[in-house]
Amino acid sequence: MQLAMKPRKLAEGGFSSFRKLPILIGLLILVFFFLLPIIRLLFMSFTSGESLTISTYSEVLKESVTWKTLGNTLYTVAGSTVLSMLLGISMAAVMAYTNIRGKSVMQLFIYLPFIIPSYITTLAWVQFFSESGPLGWMPDWMIPNLYSVGGIIFVLGISHYPLVYLMTVQVFRRIPRDAELAASVSGASRFTSWRKVILPMALPGICSGGLLAFLSNLDNFGVPAFLGIPANIRVLSTYIYEQVIGYGPSAFSRAAVLSVLLGIVAIAGTLVQLWFVRRSKVTETTVPDDEPRIELRSGRRKLMEAILWIFLLGTSLVPFLAMAAVSLLQAYGIDLSWQNLSLENYRYILLEDEKVLRSLGNSLLLGVITAAICLVFGTLFAYYRSTNTGKLPKVMEAIITTPYALPGTVLALCIILMWMQPLPGWYPGVYGTPAILLIAYITRFFVLQFRGSYTAFTQLDVRMEEAARTNGANYFTRWRQIILPLILPGVLSGALLVFLTSLTELTVSSMLWSSGAETVGVIIFSFEQAGYSTYSTAFSSLIVLAILLCGISYLVMQRKWKQRGKRL
Repeated sequence: MQLAMKPRKLAEGGFSSFRKLPILIGLLILVFFFLLPIIRLLFMSFTSGESLTISTYSEVLKESVTWKTLGNTLYTVAGSTVLSMLLGISMAAVMAYTNIRGKSVMQLFIYLPFIIPSYITTLAWVQFFSESGPLGWMPDWMIPNLYSVGGIIFVLGISHYPLVYLMTVQVFRRIPRDAELAASVSGASRFTSWRKVILPMALPGICSGGLLAFLSNLDNFGVPAFLGIPANIRVLSTYIYEQVIGYGPSAFSRAAVLSVLLGIVAIAGTLVQLWFVRRSKVTETTVPDDEPRIELRSGRRKLMEAILWIFLLGTSLVPFLAMAAVSLLQAYGIDLSWQNLSLENYRYILLEDEKVLRSLGNSLLLGVITAAICLVFGTLFAYYRSTNTGKLPKVMEAIITTPYALPGTVLALCIILMWMQPLPGWYPGVYGTPAILLIAYITRFFVLQFRGSYTAFTQLDVRMEEAARTNGANYFTRWRQIILPLILPGVLSGALLVFLTSLTELTVSSMLWSSGAETVGVIIFSFEQAGYSTYSTAFSSLIVLAILLCGISYLVMQRKWKQRGKRL
């Protein structure tokens, strides 16, 4: 009897090992693509020639330019994060609690500065305040200088306040009315109620939005590159870029040290956010309450709506219209009049400059392939993560999240150091080709697809799949008829986000592109650096139009999908 049972146990053990084999292979792939490049970067920061040393740290930290750059970084990131939080929290409070009209349309304008790439937003603001823009008639002393630390803070803050709004508005709506009522009954004024009740309860959402804004401002390359480099204002992201493109004997080691410093700043900001969240002492809130809590009278409501529309149009639409107008000028700097308008700039970038069409083709191809790969494997990993609660899925999730949490310039350097020689004696030859851009995009944006798919899986009702299984539906039938139709909107949202982000990416591409492998962001950056502002604005205007059309098409498809779901 024992001899008969022994083969069965071996078979079961072998089958169990076979089931674990794909998970083990997946873990090794994640470590190789997502974790090993970061380890390579840390190792490079401690090397000089062929030996391990801290001499590069000593050299970099002794230079005054390093501390000045670090100071500029902290100042711009702190200032822009504060601005983003002030705007985001204020907008979230008004949208969540007041009875203003047209909230759905307003929300589209709130998200617009974040949906459009920050370097294009920067171009829009530069053209808005330029001599050829709508404010060109004003005296110079009345027009702010964007090529300054203050200009960088302003554009970064405007670009990333939607992140704070997104994380805060739902938290405000989940705060129980009873908490406010109790404070009011106790004699607290509305200001005291906000300070002692609402804001402390909303602190987790506020801190999460603030952290996202902080990391986005720290990671951003386009804004400080467009506004800081011409004014000789360095931050760590642009200083790392300067080191890498300098190709000196110790360029990579110095850039690695600066990347470690940038990573330390990011970790410090994350720890501060965690400290604030722990102090909030908030466990959970109620379901969202979309009904207004502050009923403004007709006069005050109209005044509030006018202020909001002036702000939203002034920050979300007017700069882009100014940029589009400048793109129609025959030459940069001339007056904006009907006689000076022409489509020549669009004809040039679409018909004459082969780099523009090549970059557009490269970005589209990279975006489609990146989105497709992330769609398949990100969704599979999201399904595995949603159906397993052990430590290994959490570790794997942390591994794929790390590259996105790193500043883009740091990740680009990690990819360079990794893929010049991934393993001893193996030179795949991907450095200097479009393949390294594809690897970098997948590594950086994989987590976006995972988050979208994972959220879709967590919203599924397990009982539906169990009912189908009880009725005899096999695994593939359950996926085709139940799971896939329910998760498709969330999965496609993640894929669209990956595609659009890859299409307009600049930070990573600025360090990894090569001749013949230019991307949209690189070409726009090159035009602006060379002084061809009419070409850069024309190309940027086309990209903005394409993004808006994609967004509108997705909203139409999503509405039709919801209508189809209701009919079913």
